[in-house]
Amino acid sequence: MVTEVLITIRPEDEKNAAFIKEKLISALAEKGIRTGASEMVFVFIKKSIDARRGKLKFIMRYKVYVGEQPQESEETLPVWKKADGKRKVVIVGAGPAGLFGALRLLEDGIQPIIIERGSVTTERKKNIASISTKGVVDENSNYCFGEGGAGTFSDGKLYTRSNKRGDIGRILRIFTAFGANPAILTDAHPHIGTDKLPGIINAMREKIISCGGTFLFDTKWIGFETKSIVGAQNRSVAADVLPVSVIGVRTQHTKTGEEQIILADAVMLATGHSANDVYELIARIAPAALEEKIFAVGVRVEHPRELIDKIQFHGKKMAQAAEYRLTAQEAGRGVYSFCMCPGGFIVPSSTAPNQIVINGMSGAARNSQWSNSAIVVETRPEDIPEEFKMLAEKNGSAALAGLYWRTWLETETAKHGNGQKAPAQRLTDFLAHKNSKDLPRTSYTPGVISSRLDEWLPPQISDRLQAAFKDFNKNMRGFICDDALLIASETRTSTPVRILRDKDTMECAVLKNVYPAGEGSGYSGGIVSSAMDGEKACAAICRKLR
Repeated sequence: MVTEVLITIRPEDEKNAAFIKEKLISALAEKGIRTGASEMVFVFIKKSIDARRGKLKFIMRYKVYVGEQPQESEETLPVWKKADGKRKVVIVGAGPAGLFGALRLLEDGIQPIIIERGSVTTERKKNIASISTKGVVDENSNYCFGEGGAGTFSDGKLYTRSNKRGDIGRILRIFTAFGANPAILTDAHPHIGTDKLPGIINAMREKIISCGGTFLFDTKWIGFETKSIVGAQNRSVAADVLPVSVIGVRTQHTKTGEEQIILADAVMLATGHSANDVYELIARIAPAALEEKIFAVGVRVEHPRELIDKIQFHGKKMAQAAEYRLTAQEAGRGVYSFCMCPGGFIVPSSTAPNQIVINGMSGAARNSQWSNSAIVVETRPEDIPEEFKMLAEKNGSAALAGLYWRTWLETETAKHGNGQKAPAQRLTDFLAHKNSKDLPRTSYTPGVISSRLDEWLPPQISDRLQAAFKDFNKNMRGFICDDALLIASETRTSTPVRILRDKDTMECAVLKNVYPAGEGSGYSGGIVSSAMDGEKACAAICRKLR
């Protein structure tokens, strides 16, 4: 007999095998399974921390074998074949959806051609450094665009609740095959770290190339190549005729301006949550392919790590930095923590010089002096001001309204900052509606400027944040304090736009042979869910091309 068992133990008993075995025997007895210590073998699966009600506990999951021995694992890695070049798929975007999608194509021997507007990780690091040191934003290669996608230099979190989207374990096993720490297979909240992830992404790229795949970096997608209605000629989609069948893409090199047409059997769009121009182009050529969706915006809150550790671990010293997850309902909208970075940093994630956008990240060790998290407010299509709805209609699609409002907020944030120095306010002053005369030290390297966030953030955001922080403090006493710093604005939690697709074929509802996937298409959020979505889209392509 094989069964899974959960037990709760104190941190000091984590390495006590005899104690754990007795706990497992008791847990089995509660399930009606009677066994002795000599008749069972237990295999550790996963650990999570429970810091509720003032007591720190570990919740341990084990697979227990009663009267039999564990079998060799059948969970093997995929076999990636050498592409023969007869079937080609263009993948727009080298983030997790694009990379894992490319690997899935190679399981069927189909050649992936990956187009990425940003640079390889080595060059991208230089572009990112320039944001902090010089205030210079490269619009094509930054924290959001470039090899590996937005997650490469913003933490590498692998935790997801998207259990129905695909095989989470498969994604984690593939990551370990390319160099990730095997601990991600058992951690409750697996995390690679922004210092480790670029090397793993590079290894994936090399594998794809060795199997016949192609990468075109610093190369921007600028349109589709389509077949005419009667199939008599090819034309570039530019405007007024709805395409029937996409047969390739048009690209432009971001440094030389050189344009190119690449023909393919299918195109997967995996462009990420920040590619505004992609939505605007689709709005011009196929507006029926887009719809509005719910998204979230807000701020980052940063505390001294020591304080968060003390609150969460109830004063007990632990090796790892403490995490938290907070939610509240305020005036009919959810307010919640997002991308919590224990022992991490706040980083500039703008994709244009006149914006300020922030995000969080942490290295593998999670050992900085600070812990931060986005605190964001659910934003629905009906919350968008009328002026942005009118602008969206004017530009071809009502679905763009949330996108335009998000861009406005990012620009408005920049007006209250200075270059990439971000507007900030002590949390206590935000709640007291007063100016912060000085600001605490921060991990945000471009720097911060004191600003009345409570005055200029849209009331629908500011008012709900103020109510939520008070609720959060009830669950985490000490969360509201003078050392807590709010930095604006966090706007890229997800995209406000979805590119419609058929739920079974994964094909765009309007553009034939186009497969939207990942965060940018509105179907996932985070590294693992995007990777699974990319795999799923490419599996559908494989079925069609067989």
